[in-house]
Amino acid sequence: MVRRKLGRKDILIGIAVGAFTIAVLTFYLWHSTENVRLGYVVGQAEDEIRALRSDIRILETRKAARLAPAVVDRTAREKLGLVDPREDQIIIEDD
Repeated sequence: MVRRKLGRKDILIGIAVGAFTIAVLTFYLWHSTENVRLGYVVGQAEDEIRALRSDIRILETRKAARLAPAVVDRTAREKLGLVDPREDQIIIEDD
């Protein structure tokens, strides 16, 4: 069997093919790991959004409870000492 010597061109083509193959595999590996990493980031962001929406619902409920007319009236009378106005304190303006 006769072995043929590889020329410079054949060696360069082999190196180029090998480098291209390594580059493609490296890109594929980077792309796959980046997809997984971004999936985790998105999952964490969605969890945070759910938690914040829950907090918003709780705060809106507290706000509604504190702005109820009965609660506002009681707070004004007990904490601020406000009372209903007397008849002589009410001024009605005509247009």
